[in-house]
Amino acid sequence: MQENEQLVKMLNQIADNFSFHEDAVDRIEDHLKRFWAPSMRKKLIEFDTRRGADLRPSARQALQRLKSD
Repeated sequence: MQENEQLVKMLNQIADNFSFHEDAVDRIEDHLKRFWAPSMRKKLIEFDTRRGADLRPSARQALQRLKSD
């Protein structure tokens, strides 16, 4: 599995874990900021921009927020 695909898989797992919270998008964004290296976030954002990653809706929303930071 490619690194980008692994990042997508990991982010979707995080989204699944937070899916039962009303503030899931906030929690996903916070998790990415606190626990993912900036280089990991950058790779995922670039991959999603180029190819459109297969992300859960809440994961995509959190990633969009990171793009605007």
